[in-house]
Amino acid sequence: MATQPETVLIVEADASQRERLRTLLEGSTNPLTAESVAEGLRVALNSPPDIIVLGMDTADPRGANPLTEIKELANSAQVRVIALIGGGAAERVRALQLGADDAITVPADEEELLARVRTQLRQKRAISELGTKVRNAEESYQVAQTAFQALAVTEKMTRDAFSLERILKIGVGALLALAVAIAGIFFLYSHKAEKETKRAYTVIAQLEHSVQNEQQLLASARRLREDPANADLLEQRQQLQQKSQALQQKLSAPDGSDVTELRKQLQDTTARLNKIEGNAQAAEAIIHDFAPSVCLLHVSVAFNEKSSGRRLRYGGISSDGSPLKDSDGNTVYTTEGRAPEVRADFFGTGFIAGEGKILTNHHVVQPWWEDEDLNGIVQQGLEPVIGAIEAYFPNATNAIPVGISQISDEADLALIHGDLTELKRPILRLDKDTAVSGEALISVGYATGLDAILARAGEDAVRDIVKLTGGEPNLVLTELAKRKLIRPLVTQGHVGDVLPDKIVYDAQTTSGGSGGPLLNRHGGVIGVTFAIVKGFGGSNFGVPIKFATPLLKR
Repeated sequence: MATQPETVLIVEADASQRERLRTLLEGSTNPLTAESVAEGLRVALNSPPDIIVLGMDTADPRGANPLTEIKELANSAQVRVIALIGGGAAERVRALQLGADDAITVPADEEELLARVRTQLRQKRAISELGTKVRNAEESYQVAQTAFQALAVTEKMTRDAFSLERILKIGVGALLALAVAIAGIFFLYSHKAEKETKRAYTVIAQLEHSVQNEQQLLASARRLREDPANADLLEQRQQLQQKSQALQQKLSAPDGSDVTELRKQLQDTTARLNKIEGNAQAAEAIIHDFAPSVCLLHVSVAFNEKSSGRRLRYGGISSDGSPLKDSDGNTVYTTEGRAPEVRADFFGTGFIAGEGKILTNHHVVQPWWEDEDLNGIVQQGLEPVIGAIEAYFPNATNAIPVGISQISDEADLALIHGDLTELKRPILRLDKDTAVSGEALISVGYATGLDAILARAGEDAVRDIVKLTGGEPNLVLTELAKRKLIRPLVTQGHVGDVLPDKIVYDAQTTSGGSGGPLLNRHGGVIGVTFAIVKGFGGSNFGVPIKFATPLLKR
């Protein structure tokens, strides 16, 4: 049997606004209209609505009267009231204080208004269902009470009928058990809406890092720009050379500084510079030849509601482009409508390992794999799914859509595929020889993801990009690619230890860069970065490249 559409009563004096609202709500609901509160009350008495959309003026001293009258009717029928306000935040607060369940400024965005109506309808349905369950519980209680009274009369009239008395007691006990069960259902259901809301807030809290405002992005870029660990091999070499020259000048013309301290700084700087320059020639050749084949991977994760399979979306988008908030400042979400999907953005590294094949980590292409935070979201009734995966290569002005081909059963590795024919980039050679402890290696990757790229783009470029894109990751990446500002971070280190399932190595890099290749001095790939041990001298873990061979042979 088809469900009847829920009724929305529109009380609005302005005829054009009233008609616009009726047209907007028609189809998904059964809209009724009234041009005055008095007419609205008459309509409501004849056909009780589920929601009343009330146009009101909070600045009018009489503005409280219509809302009070409407709420008197609404409270008797558990009707939700959405107030349409001609003003800003102060006026909306005034409407809520007067008793409205929600308030929105007009002219309202159509998607936003629809989202708010749907939200109120869901709450109305939940309240109605709770009321039904409460009534059922009360009826069961009354039945139990009646049975008790019948039992008392029976005992007085037929004290000798012990067997009958016992039967009645058993019946009453069954009724009481039923009443308790119904009360339990009521309790559980009464917490369902709160649980669902908390689940949504948890999800949104996990995703807030996806889109940053201008000040956040600029601050993050400055912080990373000032951290020497985020400079690549060539930049570190240049910085050390400049520092060495400055120290030598100070020593040649002392200005009162501690000469002993200056000499110590120069000695340390020279040692670091010599270490980098020791294999600089080979490193520079490798960077020139193979870094263009290392891409930034942008993985966008969406969420489906397990029970319905529907995609999680924002309840609506405000005029400033931010998600709608409720009266408590929490983001509104829904699984209905056409508002933007809730997405989480993750970044990693990959490299060309065959014709149209890119090698990376399992946890890069499926970020929820062995991730506690995302697994917590799964336990709350949501299922993460891949929304999109895009590869950004150095000096390429467009992203390349890619998909997952295979995932390793033995190690944290995955193979993805895409159309790379237009790139004309070299395929990195996999070195089948086992890595040797103590040998030099080069790490190539996009450590710290998007933030590090912005940090190296320069203050003016970052400010311009953020203003153009609003901080939305997809748009930021598109703009960076157009300006050819996407390039990997290259660092140099040595193999510390070689274990059956991992390579331990040191390199001047920060956390991130998962999926990046580890190259020996001959340009062969000996491993794939998959983890960094924080607080352990910057030591990294790499998956030995032997584990990638089965993926590439399939």
